[in-house]
Amino acid sequence: MNLGQWGEIMSWLCLLPISGGIVYNLLTVFTTSLFLARSLPKQDFQPGVSVLKPVRGLEKNLEANLRTIAQQNYPAYEVIYCVQDPQDPALPIVKKLQAEFGPEKIIVAVHQIEQGANGKVNNLLGGLKHAKYDILVISDSDTNLRPDYLATMVSPLGDRLVGCVTTPFKLTQAQTWYEGLELLSINADFMPSVLFAEVTGASKACLGPSIAIRRSTLTEIGGLESLADYLVEDFELGQRVWTGGLKMVLLPYVIDAGVNLDNWTNWWSHQLYWDQNTYLARPLPFLATIIIRAVPFAFLFTFCHWSEPWAWLILFITLATRYGTAAIVAQELKDGETIRYLPLLLLRDCFGLVFWALSFSQRQVLWRGITYRLTKGGKMIPASPIPKS
Repeated sequence: MNLGQWGEIMSWLCLLPISGGIVYNLLTVFTTSLFLARSLPKQDFQPGVSVLKPVRGLEKNLEANLRTIAQQNYPAYEVIYCVQDPQDPALPIVKKLQAEFGPEKIIVAVHQIEQGANGKVNNLLGGLKHAKYDILVISDSDTNLRPDYLATMVSPLGDRLVGCVTTPFKLTQAQTWYEGLELLSINADFMPSVLFAEVTGASKACLGPSIAIRRSTLTEIGGLESLADYLVEDFELGQRVWTGGLKMVLLPYVIDAGVNLDNWTNWWSHQLYWDQNTYLARPLPFLATIIIRAVPFAFLFTFCHWSEPWAWLILFITLATRYGTAAIVAQELKDGETIRYLPLLLLRDCFGLVFWALSFSQRQVLWRGITYRLTKGGKMIPASPIPKS
């Protein structure tokens, strides 16, 4: 068999991810609708709550976002803003909020802890020292929360068999083309896949921007300290809860999180290390995503058969399905920003295949100026000894 014949066979194999992707995209419309149609639990379990808010640097709308957790319709809770660097430019903002709402409600925890490579976990460990309640809510600094957030998050923990509660999220506040691509990666690709897996029972998700867990459960799975070397600590936390025999609850309650990238290289590195870690954590499911990447393979198939009208028809059907289903899912999620950035969706999907391929060859990530090597399971190990300051 000559090279031309091999090329012909390979071009026809493109029909597998094209058809798989079309079917999958159509299914995400139904699974998203089914998930959002679920009822929220009754808010009749309202114990005291300690909210841990890791803060680092001046993000977009930081003060407005941080303020939302201090304005909850909830009877007894404390907010712990966790800061590592005493010179962090965000520190005056959290101290301002503390002065406004009072030190009984707002605690500013400044601790320089280096338990492991993950800066977020190091930050949370400092705040955990001050938490007085057994119920913990971990909430990212870039989330903008509605007043019923805490009551909604905590209520499922009234069932002792529930180990962890989390919520879907959508990115907002994109201002550049690379932030738009990041937004589409989450809102039009990642979140529909999470809801698809939840509804079909394929897997359970623990999503880092918003987690509720008992301190006792956290201790049983090894504590925050044991997560300090994982690149994606929320995934590892969820796996431990799930394999420990407790329930994972993904609420039909979507929160907003701001996207904040300094330049396009931040977007590139973030997309790459996300795929790297996903591959190392779940190699077979990640490998299988090749069969649903319809858009890049539709372009490749049309290029190989450009003189055939039916090849262009296949491309049209693929693009119409991708655009149409993404728009419907965005409407279900009340996500106007995804609609605004839809023209970039084809570029995002094509780059997605590039990152997928690169994730098999690269095992290093740059994290806060230090190069780490990724190991099986998603841990980060310094590629070379870290100089002592």
